[in-house]
Amino acid sequence: MKKCTECKGEMKEMKARTPERVPYNYFKCSKCGYEIVDMKQLHEVASKYREMKRYTAKLTPWGKSLGLRIPKELADKYKFKDEVVLIPDDTGIRIVA
Repeated sequence: MKKCTECKGEMKEMKARTPERVPYNYFKCSKCGYEIVDMKQLHEVASKYREMKRYTAKLTPWGKSLGLRIPKELADKYKFKDEVVLIPDDTGIRIVA
């Protein structure tokens, strides 16, 4: 078990998600509430962010709507064909094949 660098209290491992829904673990002191993320975890989260930001999509006006161009590599990977389902949530829109 890790010890808090601030008060020497016991640190408990916790789980959370970034606003973009990337999961990560961190440690929180049960005595003073100090929180810390270790370097290995930071590298893992940064790697996931780099993967997420690797693709961009072009939005094009189509009448009163917007068209979304999905890169071919993603369309092939997720087997997108003629139609997908759009699911709105608190942080954006999920696209489901």
